Amino acid sequence: MPPSYLTRQGFEKLQEELEYLRTIKRQEVAARLHEAMEGGELIEDAEYEAAKNEQAFVEGRIQELEMLLANARVIEDTGKMDVVQVAADVTIQEEGGEPELYRIVGPAEANPREGRISHESPLGRALLNHRAGDVVKVDAPDGSFMVRIIKVE
Repeated sequence: MPPSYLTRQGFEKLQEELEYLRTIKRQEVAARLHEAMEGGELIEDAEYEAAKNEQAFVEGRIQELEMLLANARVIEDTGKMDVVQVAADVTIQEEGGEPELYRIVGPAEANPREGRISHESPLGRALLNHRAGDVVKVDAPDGSFMVRIIKVE
């Protein structure tokens, strides 16, 4: 499995989620499953199935997080950067548009609504290894467009 690039903050957030799932969520699901098994009426069979499905989801997520964290490569934020790379904050602007600020992260912690884009996304990939002042062509699924890199931090 290739390494997962994570910021220190992203690594810690995933560790916290894993700990929560292992300690609290597993116990909650086990209690639901036990209660549903003690029932026996047809109406409670649905609760039993729901609890089993939730248990499978929780166990799957635990495995996913364990693998992700085992293969993680933590990218430390070293402060001001000259070139766009993972953990950089980048301000870009499309022609005629407003400036937009993004943090370049690994896929595991990407959340465009919060301004965190993956270095594997079309925009992230296009920005990598460029500097402030560069105009970059982004090949997106809906077509290509150009952005100017205003600032890299």
